Amino acid sequence: MRTEHYNPSQIEVEFSYALTELQKDLEKLLTHNTITKVENKIQEDNPMLLFHLVDKDGDPHEVVVQIIQRADKF
Repeated sequence: MRTEHYNPSQIEVEFSYALTELQKDLEKLLTHNTITKVENKIQEDNPMLLFHLVDKDGDPHEVVVQIIQRADKF
């Protein structure tokens, strides 16, 4: 299927939702941090996920994941 609309594309939006749903699975792999919240900014040109974390000392941290689909190469 050729991508007709980018920013955000359907793949970017679906991938963003999928990563959000994996929050509990991702948290199991983080040995020193707990995910407290995930902000999903889907309508951005390139969807962005902002993971709010708290480490074992109680310090807050943020990790940003931006979803970018490269242009189709047909």
